[in-house]
Amino acid sequence: MAYKTLFTVLTNADLINPVLEKGIELANAYDAHFDVLCLGVDRTQTGYYYAGANAMVLQETITRANDEAKEIEAKVKKRLGNSDIRWNTDLGVAQLADIGRHVAAHARFADLVLLPQPYGENRGAELEPIVEAAMFDGKVPVLVLPENGGDVTDQKRITIAWNESNESMAAVRAAMPLLKEAISVRVVVIDPPAHGPNRSDPGGQLSQFLARHGIRAEIDVLSKTLPRISDVILRHATDTDADMLVMGAYGHSRFREAILGGATRDMLEKAKLPVFMAH
Repeated sequence: MAYKTLFTVLTNADLINPVLEKGIELANAYDAHFDVLCLGVDRTQTGYYYAGANAMVLQETITRANDEAKEIEAKVKKRLGNSDIRWNTDLGVAQLADIGRHVAAHARFADLVLLPQPYGENRGAELEPIVEAAMFDGKVPVLVLPENGGDVTDQKRITIAWNESNESMAAVRAAMPLLKEAISVRVVVIDPPAHGPNRSDPGGQLSQFLARHGIRAEIDVLSKTLPRISDVILRHATDTDADMLVMGAYGHSRFREAILGGATRDMLEKAKLPVFMAH
């Protein structure tokens, strides 16, 4: 597998630079096409009519969202127009409650989605459902970038958060092009079950799987010395100078098609490095 179609959704003009720069880097590295959806979001609406609303108010919010999308698209075209990659932009407007449908419809035709970190200052409420829609509805891996963008293509040191789940395995498979070019791959296992089938060799089968793809991985078995597993993984990533984290993404709710699980949310809230996720 190779990343031939990269995709992103941009809803905030202040958050576009890290995503565009990494998209350009990856497009150059994999000779890929970069598709950008410039989306204006009507954050005043939740998808239904509310008492007191009138046509003028509704039209004003849609017009504002459309203007925001045009501002984003202008900045995107200016930056990508100065690059050597193949790219395309699309313009759209969506209400907050309906944003997932728009994202999934585009993301399902991509090999990898690049998105800004959904949590932090000046982050809109739409960023989390965009991540959810891409992964759970679009069924595509997502690379979530911190504010500084992180280091994706140069001198990669990749940490894999491994718990033998189907989600973790899906993330490893999806990240294979990046893993093959890494200079260091570490598999982190936290408190493996004492009576599990792989208790004598935690992470061993994954290491063998990676080795057959030409990837030499080191296995680090850690104890849960901090309250949250995400804290243990992120501290280890910092200690080993990791450039990227690969992990499975988990949804806990069955009342909604997609909602980020607690472990996934914790990781995305605190991560200072790019997080590659799949479900």
